[in-house]
Amino acid sequence: MYAKLVLSTLLLHLVILLGSSEGDNTHMHHVHHATTDPDPSLAIFFFPENLKLGNTMKINFPKRQLSDSLTHLLSKEEAEALPFSSQKLPEILRLFYFPSSSPQATAMAATLEECDRHPIPGEQKFCATSSQSMSEFIESIFGPDTPTKAVSTYHTKRSESDDVAVQNYRIMGIRRIPSPKMVSCHTMPYAYTVFYCHYHESDNRVYRVSLAGENGDAVEAIAVCHMDTSQWGPNHVAFRVLGVEPGSTPVCHFFPADNFVWVPIMSQQI
Repeated sequence: MYAKLVLSTLLLHLVILLGSSEGDNTHMHHVHHATTDPDPSLAIFFFPENLKLGNTMKINFPKRQLSDSLTHLLSKEEAEALPFSSQKLPEILRLFYFPSSSPQATAMAATLEECDRHPIPGEQKFCATSSQSMSEFIESIFGPDTPTKAVSTYHTKRSESDDVAVQNYRIMGIRRIPSPKMVSCHTMPYAYTVFYCHYHESDNRVYRVSLAGENGDAVEAIAVCHMDTSQWGPNHVAFRVLGVEPGSTPVCHFFPADNFVWVPIMSQQI
């Protein structure tokens, strides 16, 4: 049971990261048809034209809260005292008493590998293990004099069938959040809280979307549309789910509640 939970959590967080730039980036013709994927955790991707009032989409919103992760952030002193790299994995596993064959070890190895990965062109990335190190990364992107705010997905109403993560949602409202720059932060499975934060120089658009679920849920969701996917790896799962190729079309996705986006405070209506 725990293995399934850890690995499905890992998949959900990794699929919304930009894929590796390795491999054949040959652009093929745009085949604009979403494919049917059996994994419900992948029901987060869509096209910009799907983002319109009254439209209905099947979306996966896992039953996790941002507070669950934030309460386990280490202090900067604690984080810097611990090894954090793929090369140190055996030592890290010993520190936390995880067998090398355990699902925890598998998830942690994948997180460290992603954190060690070189950024793709136009990307700046950082794995934050403390709130202070995250703040320092955000300041390096926006500048020390730019006020910023983290926006995230949250439920305004939960149905009695609270165990339903995937359902059809009707779009009740759409508001674009002014954001000439944005930094996305994703929780990663690890022995303690780790946020994978990254910034891309390409055109990215942030939206607050009001959704009404068929089972009675009401969600104020954050969605991001990446307008240029030409640098994404051709094996990125978004292309498989949507049936398109790198650079052929913008790709959008919803954020689960324990992920968030940093944006500059340019409006009081964020």
